[in-house]
Amino acid sequence: MLTPGDESHIRKCRLLGLTGSAAVAVGGGSAGALPVGDALAPSSEAAAVGLFGAYFGLVLLVAAWAWLGRAVRGPRPPDTRGMVVTLMVWAAPLVIAPPLFSRDVYSYLAQGAMVDARIDVYTHGPDRLGGPLAAQVAPIWQDTPTPYGPLFLSLASLIARASQAELPAGVLGMRLVALLGVGLMVLSLVLLARRDGTAPAAALWLGALNPLLLLHLVAGAHNDAVMLGLLGIALVAAKGRFPLLGAVLMTLAALVKAPAALGLPAVAVFWAGGLTGRYRWLRAASAVTGAALATTAAVTAIAGTGYGWIGALNTPVSHHNWALTSLLGRMTASALRGAGGDLAPFALDAWRAVGLAATAVAVPLVWLRRPRHSPVYALGLSLIAVAVLGPAIRPWYVLWGLFPLAAAAPPGAARRVMAVASGVLALAQLPSGLAADGLQLALAACGGVFALVALWWVREMSGDEVPLTVRESGSAA
Repeated sequence: MLTPGDESHIRKCRLLGLTGSAAVAVGGGSAGALPVGDALAPSSEAAAVGLFGAYFGLVLLVAAWAWLGRAVRGPRPPDTRGMVVTLMVWAAPLVIAPPLFSRDVYSYLAQGAMVDARIDVYTHGPDRLGGPLAAQVAPIWQDTPTPYGPLFLSLASLIARASQAELPAGVLGMRLVALLGVGLMVLSLVLLARRDGTAPAAALWLGALNPLLLLHLVAGAHNDAVMLGLLGIALVAAKGRFPLLGAVLMTLAALVKAPAALGLPAVAVFWAGGLTGRYRWLRAASAVTGAALATTAAVTAIAGTGYGWIGALNTPVSHHNWALTSLLGRMTASALRGAGGDLAPFALDAWRAVGLAATAVAVPLVWLRRPRHSPVYALGLSLIAVAVLGPAIRPWYVLWGLFPLAAAAPPGAARRVMAVASGVLALAQLPSGLAADGLQLALAACGGVFALVALWWVREMSGDEVPLTVRESGSAA
């Protein structure tokens, strides 16, 4: 039997994860978020086989991640280089796969083309652009403005222009941008973990090799990778006695996606720690605010997109999303309709208002209790509150708070909860990014069960204790 930490154990984890990500990539070739109107579109039978294979691979990847977690908490944990190599091996098949688990990358390209064509993306949706590129955008987002900031739109415009609206080149370009963000995340995780007293291997296991990152930031090419990469480097700079640079970088992260603005208080805390005098907190807060406003004005002027993204921040909100408040709202509305009440149409908006109010209370409370934890830890809790209590959520939104917590949270409940949630949410989205019907759920379940049977057979044949869940590995992070 292998001891966690043995080189053979690490190699087997690496091989199992590579097998899983390769199966996901191959299955995604017929069941992924493929271009519409393609003459070479797969048949329904091929899509069914692809879905089965993708979920077979998903379960193998989650199991490899959990098994690696045992090595991280073992007597001889992998070094930083070994963890980075494992990440690269697991990510490699997903880099060359078609878009998976979401069609958002097509929205990015369409929005970039709109900026290039001088169409106001904060007023119009991709349907105003028209053409084959806009046709790839999911129907729900066709006529909605974008909530993304001017920095990301400038990047998307460059990719759309360079690719000349060719889908394969455009998708690869957006994925390379996401990989740059992932690289910054890895670097900042290592640096922050060392300064917060966390083992770098544990930080990388939870925050970088996480299946959610591989599936949604690499395979899905979500712009959250750029936001989190800039956020992490901003925290490194602020904590390393460069708070002004940290404030600028954090603002740049918020100009990709707005949730990163919650990192500005962390920069202010680090800045105040380097000052002396009675009004050091006020001086630090004023300096961070000034730097943020100046950076926002400069980037917006250069991008030429205006400030419409502030009014478009409710774009991700839809009546059918997975947000806790949306689920409660739909359940309440159903109960009221069954009782014959007249308040059912107001239930959803009421629960969303409750969620926003709870967020407005929870975030300040986290920072008021901050002396018990580091600013990075407080930021992670704040971002988790925004993701869970907000009016819209996607599986990868959990990475907003998980990323800082991976670097700063002590061993214990927070890391275990994040690990288990990651393993569960990794299975929550179809490779196509669309809602599942009964047949697709059955195929996905069969693929997952087949993977569990294969893992059991391998364990019986080799004598290795391959975990089938992340529960026993949660404390490794």
